[in-house]
Amino acid sequence: MKPARALLALSIVAAIGLSGCKPQPSPSTTDAAGPAAPGRSGETADQFIARVNDEYRKAYPELTAAQWLSSTYINDDSELVSAKANERYLGQLNRWIEQSRRFEGQKMSPETARAIQLLKLQAAMPPPRDPAKLAELTQIATRMEGMYGSGEYCTGDGATKTCRQLGELEEVLAKNRDYDTQLDAWQGWQGVAKPMRRDYTRFVSLINEGARDLGYADTGELWRSGYDMTPAELSAETDRLWGQVKPLYEQLHCYAGSRLDAKYGAGKGHVAGQMLPAHLMGNMWQQDWGNLWDMLAPYPNAGSLDISAALQSQYGQNLTAANAKITGERTPAVQAQAEQDALLATAKQMNERAQDFYVSLGMPKLPESYWKKTQFIKPRDRDVVCHASAWDMNMAGDVRTKMCTKPTEDDLTTIYHELGHVYYYLAYNKLPPLFQTGAHDGFHEAIGDTIVLSMTPTYLNSVGLVGVPEQGNEALINAQMRMALAKVAFLPFGLMIDRWRWGVFDGSIKPDQYNKAWWDLKAKYQGVAPVTARGEEFFDAGAKYHVPGNTPYTRYFLSHVLQFQFYKALCDASGYKGPLYECSFYGNKAAGQKYLAMLSKGASQPWQKTLKELTGGEKMDASAVLEYFAPLQQWLKQQNEGRTCGWQAAPAVAAVPATSSPATKAPAGG
Repeated sequence: MKPARALLALSIVAAIGLSGCKPQPSPSTTDAAGPAAPGRSGETADQFIARVNDEYRKAYPELTAAQWLSSTYINDDSELVSAKANERYLGQLNRWIEQSRRFEGQKMSPETARAIQLLKLQAAMPPPRDPAKLAELTQIATRMEGMYGSGEYCTGDGATKTCRQLGELEEVLAKNRDYDTQLDAWQGWQGVAKPMRRDYTRFVSLINEGARDLGYADTGELWRSGYDMTPAELSAETDRLWGQVKPLYEQLHCYAGSRLDAKYGAGKGHVAGQMLPAHLMGNMWQQDWGNLWDMLAPYPNAGSLDISAALQSQYGQNLTAANAKITGERTPAVQAQAEQDALLATAKQMNERAQDFYVSLGMPKLPESYWKKTQFIKPRDRDVVCHASAWDMNMAGDVRTKMCTKPTEDDLTTIYHELGHVYYYLAYNKLPPLFQTGAHDGFHEAIGDTIVLSMTPTYLNSVGLVGVPEQGNEALINAQMRMALAKVAFLPFGLMIDRWRWGVFDGSIKPDQYNKAWWDLKAKYQGVAPVTARGEEFFDAGAKYHVPGNTPYTRYFLSHVLQFQFYKALCDASGYKGPLYECSFYGNKAAGQKYLAMLSKGASQPWQKTLKELTGGEKMDASAVLEYFAPLQQWLKQQNEGRTCGWQAAPAVAAVPATSSPATKAPAGG
């Protein structure tokens, strides 16, 4: 099943407002360098935070609307509107932060002190004080996002020219097993990021200036400060958690390599140094290996869980119904619209299925506006950012998701994940705006994935998505493998992206070494490598949405630990007794009540306290991951016995200029 990959978190997202958008402030407050506005010079810290919260809430819808527009209608005009909204917001954020300095060292309530700290940590894209640089920053951020959303890989010329966007290229990696065809699709998408490289280099310089203006050494230090611990403690904590799960990943890596060798031959199933070829892992970034099920299934005939087949059947039924409504000539355009109508109906049914799980726990149904305003599928008439995301538009119930849904297991579990964000928004909307976010950002990503862990074969059967599940060890290992290809395979990827950016931000990774450092870290953590040279004319980091979108990524690694902790706690709350991997708390109101209580706390208290209220402990811990996958880990050790496992920690292909590169299309205004 699919790991977390959702939640927009556009360029200005931070520790606050994980809808991926931030509000545009009221224009009535003071200049960054000036005194408080007239009549406010004597306000207390409590009064200041009350004012900021009020301005924040009132202004929020204007910025989210601009961001929504730029993501669902990509063109020059929407990019301009979005950039200007970001610019106004970040300018206001600068003013709020400057005003907050008046209260340093003063006595205030713990709640106000926490709110001021969260205010300072709010921008993942810290704004420079210079207005001209701020305007430049927001323009670059919006341009890079648009470049990603409208990027295409084109081949041929004239009448034979064909262009494919990310979704079509991902389909090749997911389903095509021809070595060279996969390599072409993979290289094609990597090339889309090449035009971003200059913009990103300047972007880093600008946000580092903003971070220094806020009192941080660089943007990475600011990002690491949002966890109720020091930046150094956060780095050490992620290293500790990785150390817990790394042996399990190494066993999965070794097993996958043996299967690739069997499929493609020993010369192609590995890159020199025993690393896995980047283009053969079924996923553009090697973060989820679930699409390799046809090669990696331990027991192909045991315990079939073909969720995609059930969804395809549902789509077929909807297409039949749409075709039955056609009157008159069945032109290609009419048929295409019927297929679009069927896809929309299927996507809504998938969302209804996910909603049902949350409602079974005692949570409310989604508001009617969700069904009217959500982008369920890719429109036929325009470019959009297809990266799945969840949105809180007004802190008052206008919640949405944005996807280009297809009838696949992958997208179904993504919907369950996205609704985790949505129900978090709804639960903490009653809090002051500065507390409306996750206990830390990893919490936000873990909510929906905790539900995904509860999508056991028994649950899937109960809702008609699979047949009666088989019993026995073979079926168990198959089920565990399916989950591991998403959850375990993701762990090192979740760690390495920010390891790269922390180095970029602190200057230890220089601009002329961006690509080499990217592949060095992918080699170190994931044990994957490209089979062709990826020199510094490329910018392969930019081919992953979260880099041009400036979304901190450590949250996803932490969520893959936390979700198993949450899952175990909710299974305990439900009264379940038995192996952890067999637990589903679907329909259990006691578990739902405990979960909702945690969601409602938002960021109003340190995450350690919130974690303890749910799990009984104050530390993030991967022991539940190991408990869950214990049967699979033992099986993998048996399968790998006698093999040489592990890999060299340096890329097999030197970073030298490639002889050719794929054609790409930059968006309008890019």
